[in-house]
Amino acid sequence: MGTTTSEKPVAVLMSRFPSVSETFILNEVLELNRRGVRVELFPLLRQSQAVAHPGAAELSSHANYAPVRSREFVSAQLHWLRRKPQAYLAVWGQAIRGNLRSPRFLLRSIVVVPKAAVFARRMEELEIRHIHAHFATHPTLAAWAASRLTGIPYSFTVHAHDLYVNRTMLGAKVRGARFVATVSDYNQRLIGQFYGTAALAKTVIVRCGVGASWLAADPGPAVQGGDITLACVASLEPYKGHRYLLDALALLDARGYPFRCILVGDGPLHSAITKQVHELGLSERVHLVGALDQTLTQEIVRSANVVVLPSIITGKGKMEGVPVALMEALAARVPVVATDISGVGELIEDGLTGLLVRERDPEAMARALGRLASEPMLGEQLAEAGRTRVAETFSLEKNVRILAGLFEAGAPGAI
Repeated sequence: MGTTTSEKPVAVLMSRFPSVSETFILNEVLELNRRGVRVELFPLLRQSQAVAHPGAAELSSHANYAPVRSREFVSAQLHWLRRKPQAYLAVWGQAIRGNLRSPRFLLRSIVVVPKAAVFARRMEELEIRHIHAHFATHPTLAAWAASRLTGIPYSFTVHAHDLYVNRTMLGAKVRGARFVATVSDYNQRLIGQFYGTAALAKTVIVRCGVGASWLAADPGPAVQGGDITLACVASLEPYKGHRYLLDALALLDARGYPFRCILVGDGPLHSAITKQVHELGLSERVHLVGALDQTLTQEIVRSANVVVLPSIITGKGKMEGVPVALMEALAARVPVVATDISGVGELIEDGLTGLLVRERDPEAMARALGRLASEPMLGEQLAEAGRTRVAETFSLEKNVRILAGLFEAGAPGAI
């Protein structure tokens, strides 16, 4: 007796695995597994890092990597040239034409397309029933190419920079997809604006979410005697806006607020942020603890009085989608202060589920943080309302159920 369609696995593509900064992909895959959806991982690159989240190592050991320097890599190209020469060459032609306007994307497509050929061959061997990619850039190019070679339908999730910064070949990827998932209403509107009503019709909101372990957390500690512990969970990159948070903390320090701030995350700005902390005289108050796994991050968030995320829109348009770090804080009943950009307002309603301030405005951020330090009851009210918002709209279980249903049912619309 043959395997039924629902018993066949789903392929999930991503840029790197395991990635400490993309816990939302790991959590989604683990939840799909819990729901009985068989998942095969196809990362474009194997990520080597000192920190790994629980569950990542086991998934990585079974992931379908495609090393460039391997006999299989060459064999896959010859396989498709013999079996489907027109399709294989058409994929190359369309990928090159579609990426001509972006030299960086064009260069990477020269590696991504042959990797997709390796993936495609393995997908047929594994009887993959559906391909789903995270991020509309290189992973979706691989999904598109593998689908063209095998006939297996594909979909992808649009997150943030893959829509805001570089939309190279995105129109073709949308047209070929069975459905397009995205994490916010804000993103869905942009897709409709850029690609029309037909694209909008096949775009579905599938939010990133937090799991039951966060929602089961006890309320965070109350502010005692004005003392406040702040936590910022964010990679040390320009669009996260740490420099403005540090300027805000300097204002709090000058105004006599007793606080300490823990920065969780690592990245290219580590040296610059460390230097700014020293220059502002905040070395005794601000602590950079580096990248941590989910367990340690959860401990820090739960012990904080406030979680703050000072994200900005960079000159190139890079910005947040809807940050999972804010969802996790609210799920743990910790009040949040964030900047009012992109889809953040779909999670943080100012004065109801958190406090929103303008981006690049240290004074406004300092006032918001000082307000929560001075009004602990307000923080408790915001955190409780925020937890309700997360449980209703940003639950991992609810949103993965939507995604699993799409794998079964197919497209909500067609192009």
